[in-house]
Amino acid sequence: MIEDNINEEEDRLRSVSGLYKDWFLDYASYVILDRAIPSVFDGFKPVQRRIMHSMRELEDGRYNKVANIVGNTMKYHPHGDTSITEAMVQLGQKELLIDTQGNWGNVHTGDSAAAARYIEARLTPFALEVVFNPKTTHWTKSYDGRNREPVDLPVKFPLLLDQGVEGIGVGLSTKILPHNFNELIDASISCLKGKPFRLFPDFLTKGMLDVSEYNDGKRGGRVRARAKITKKDNHTLIITELPFSKTTGGIIDSILKANEKGKIRIKRIEDNTSDHVEIIIHLHPEVSPDKTIDALYAFTDCQVSISPNACVIIGDQPTFSSVTEILKLNTDHTVSLLKKELEIELEELRESWHFVSLEKIFIENRIYRDIEEIKTWEEVISTIKKGISPFTKHLLRTVTEEDIIKLTEIRIKRISRFDLDKFRENIATLEGKIEKVKHHLEHLIPYAITYFLNIQKKYGKGKERKTEIRVFDTIDATKVAVANVKYYVNYKEGFVGTSLRKDEYLFDCSDIDDIIVFRRDGVVQIVKVEAKTFVGKDILHVGVWKKNDRRTIYNMIYREGKNGASYMKRFPAISMIRNTEYPLASPEKGSEILYLSGNPNGEAEVVHVTLKPSARVRKQKFDIDFAELTIKGRNSKGNLVSKFPVRKIELKKKGGSTLAPRKIWFDETIKRLNTEGRGTLLGTFRGDDKILAVSRRGEARLLSFDLSTRFDEEYIILEKWQPQEPIFCVYYDGTKKVYFIKRFFLESTSGIQNIMPAFHPLSFIEYVGKSRGCKIEIFYPKDKNGKEKAPELISVEDFIAVKGIKAMGNQLAKGKIKSIKIIKPPEETQEISEEKDNSDPQRGVGGGILGSLF
Repeated sequence: MIEDNINEEEDRLRSVSGLYKDWFLDYASYVILDRAIPSVFDGFKPVQRRIMHSMRELEDGRYNKVANIVGNTMKYHPHGDTSITEAMVQLGQKELLIDTQGNWGNVHTGDSAAAARYIEARLTPFALEVVFNPKTTHWTKSYDGRNREPVDLPVKFPLLLDQGVEGIGVGLSTKILPHNFNELIDASISCLKGKPFRLFPDFLTKGMLDVSEYNDGKRGGRVRARAKITKKDNHTLIITELPFSKTTGGIIDSILKANEKGKIRIKRIEDNTSDHVEIIIHLHPEVSPDKTIDALYAFTDCQVSISPNACVIIGDQPTFSSVTEILKLNTDHTVSLLKKELEIELEELRESWHFVSLEKIFIENRIYRDIEEIKTWEEVISTIKKGISPFTKHLLRTVTEEDIIKLTEIRIKRISRFDLDKFRENIATLEGKIEKVKHHLEHLIPYAITYFLNIQKKYGKGKERKTEIRVFDTIDATKVAVANVKYYVNYKEGFVGTSLRKDEYLFDCSDIDDIIVFRRDGVVQIVKVEAKTFVGKDILHVGVWKKNDRRTIYNMIYREGKNGASYMKRFPAISMIRNTEYPLASPEKGSEILYLSGNPNGEAEVVHVTLKPSARVRKQKFDIDFAELTIKGRNSKGNLVSKFPVRKIELKKKGGSTLAPRKIWFDETIKRLNTEGRGTLLGTFRGDDKILAVSRRGEARLLSFDLSTRFDEEYIILEKWQPQEPIFCVYYDGTKKVYFIKRFFLESTSGIQNIMPAFHPLSFIEYVGKSRGCKIEIFYPKDKNGKEKAPELISVEDFIAVKGIKAMGNQLAKGKIKSIKIIKPPEETQEISEEKDNSDPQRGVGGGILGSLF
């Protein structure tokens, strides 16, 4: 008896285990198919599809309360009203399918929408035209069997890629980024024409996007989105656009947290966002705005990394796909829907033609008179059938009993007003429509292309790309991090760290920096910034170490062994691993560093060496100039100083940099400076050299050649500044409607210097360049009598003297000017002279010849 009970219990346990396995699979399938993952054909999750179907049911051209729409949707969606309302608000905020009224929230600030009873909605004309067609919709029963709902809505547009989607199922997820409306249509047209295309995301929050690793939206890809940050002045930054998925509140919180952690330094932050984003960041006077922008991208949500994962439902199965494949599927699906609509229309036109023709036969041949005396229904049907049979040979199909019944339903009023010509005209019109539909079916691809073009023409205005596609530079966090901790050293015990406040203070650094430590025994190592780190006794030098820094040069004199000769060498500290000891002196026991200096710009000092007294020493004191020593690797032995013991080494004279000037290039793709040879060479720079940048608005700036300097504007000149070289400018004054010429020197200041005296909407820069040896040829238009004045050639240097930049300059010529030609001296033959028609002075800023300065 007991054994039987045990067996029954085991059977029951096995049964529950099996049920659990089945239930879990059922649950996973339900979540994936019915909640989380969208269909590839209409781009909707089930709740979204049911909302759209419900709105179409209620559509009467007027706004409906969202609460009413949500209540109607609950007939189809077996979940609460909250999930329906949230899904509907998300659809409404995308501004394509739902025409909203009231407070629907703000995608910039993250503010939620008002309660469903206070906001209203209706379908947009685009949704009514593109999303719905009951004739081509496949239907299924709702969850309770009382209503029917669409399996997929017949969407004739790549809606999934336009709206984007994000969902988490059981064991998988999807994340498809939104794309641009017009670019999707262009891609669909290219797909129909068999041409290649590429698609990249586009966001309502605008911002900037690096798509170099997008990987067509497939798993494993990545995009980086950035906020748009501009400099108002050297103490103020403004955020005007947000990265995808971030709000102003989230951005501000991340900035405040980074400020609290010491990653960045800001004075205060203001949020003036309303219809447009405006976050103002005020900086401390000593803080670099360019480095702060880089730090905001490195340490806050001003830059985010997004990993797309294109998972969609195809044939009741989740499938991992790509943006290109999804668009091809959507385009092919649109073509098939258009074909189905044409086939349905053709069948309806043929049916209309058939009955109109039958009606014409019935009335024209007065067959209705044959049934006037007939008493039974069966005889009426047979009489009509017999009466029309001689005239039906040209019909498209045989006459059915339903057709005859329709004939009996024709009113006497219609028979009495029978007009044969109108019937013939109606039939001809139907035949023309039939031929037109047949033509479209025979030329389905051109018809689909025309359909997409019409959609773009009707709804594409105002849907231009919002997100700027750019290649981002890689920001080294250690270079932009603010020095937020104090670093100390205990030379005697061999400890370094941020918690040794009782010991000697060294410098401020960032908590993500690396520290280089030299010991007297000739060992160097790299350690992280930590509270307390033991690096060995007899510490000689501690500093911040930058990876691959070849400009910081260490000058060293060391003794080989306990009583050996002394050597000197110069080297950079590169290619080193943390917490690994590297020998700099000789491996012999007793070797010791006698002198060491770290020089951030390769400076070479002069030191005075004193040897220990000895009868063998001829010269006891002498000087060493490190500038005469070649820079080599840290493992080199170096040059001999003396075979005799050194008593002391003293600094005699500080020296200048021995490094060659840095060659600086400008990379137009990422709009940043570099030393790796990417882009256009600006020149060789050292010390206080500056970069001259002139914008299209005529604003000149002198900028540092620091690699962190940002160039977010479009510049007509970006070159090395030659302070002794005068600059000349030809500009059109929109106020006085004449051309002026001026020569000037730029002032050595970091502020904006306006080349044009006052900005006017019609003012523009015609040319900016150096004036030495330049000439201007002026061409004049014909006079009233049709005569053309001879061109005038002037020398820039003879025409106007060098004045201040604030001067207006001299009028270039009296009367109207047709065109201007800049003639440069022979040594500048590599620069091509340009000629441009200036007969229309209303071209706006930047409409003239934009010359290269140096």
